[in-house]
Amino acid sequence: MDNYNRRFGRKLNVLICILLLSIIGLIYYYFIVNQSFNGYKHVIIIGVDGAGMAFEKVSSPNIDRIFSNYALRHDTKTENITYSAQNWGSILTGVACETHKYTNDSISEKTHYSTGILSIFGYVRKAIPDANLVSIVDWKSINNGIVENDIGVNLINHNSDLEVLNASVDYLSKNDIPTLMFIYFGSADISAHKNGGFSNEYYNTLETIDEYIGKIYDVLDSKKQLKDTLFMVVADHGETVTSHGGNSKEETSAILAVAGNSVNKTNFDAETHNRDAAPIVLYALGIDIPDNFVAKVPNGLFKESN
Repeated sequence: MDNYNRRFGRKLNVLICILLLSIIGLIYYYFIVNQSFNGYKHVIIIGVDGAGMAFEKVSSPNIDRIFSNYALRHDTKTENITYSAQNWGSILTGVACETHKYTNDSISEKTHYSTGILSIFGYVRKAIPDANLVSIVDWKSINNGIVENDIGVNLINHNSDLEVLNASVDYLSKNDIPTLMFIYFGSADISAHKNGGFSNEYYNTLETIDEYIGKIYDVLDSKKQLKDTLFMVVADHGETVTSHGGNSKEETSAILAVAGNSVNKTNFDAETHNRDAAPIVLYALGIDIPDNFVAKVPNGLFKESN
């Protein structure tokens, strides 16, 4: 009888150990693996024309507070051609400027439809048919020539950064947060062309845009939507004293900043491009990255990729 009890006790101990290990495994999967990345319901991407890496040179408390614990690099690589259409085209399509061939003139003159190269809006619409898609800009050429005009994107054009801010805050305050929202501020580039890329006027404009970025982020916070939202800031190119379009460090460097509940604290690597914003958006929404993308999700950006 004693031998039987001992054998029974050993079997019981083994079963208890197996049960405990199974419970531990389930807990690990649920809280670590399963929770590491479940995707996002919303992506907000703010584009700042001409900002380059200049936010690093000015007082930008909102960029600092939003992205200090997430992903931020002030000098990601731009396209080889440092004009606006070439870079916004790549940021919004994930392909090189030599592939999309957009120029400032072409996107102004030719309305874009879904029969051409798709933007991130086109890919989101295909993957999520009922997605709410919004683009608010003060350079209407982006909405005309890069974003598809036949897939139900809410295309909103304004004439100034302040109008873009007010429209963005108003939309976010009164409506459900869009699946994908692009907000474009163009005044820094305008100021650089008028006053010079290293002028006080240019830097002051960037500080104002930093305030605008903070106001938009705070609306999401007030609606308790940050948990489900990937928040991004990206620039197309930088400026010099007189212009842009060349290959100087100032012109070929651009901020890329990403904040979200599964985003690691990282400075990215030196090979990160501003066009990598496109696959980041799609990946965050659970959409496969197209084969034609040269842009990529930077290594280590999201927690599950560690």
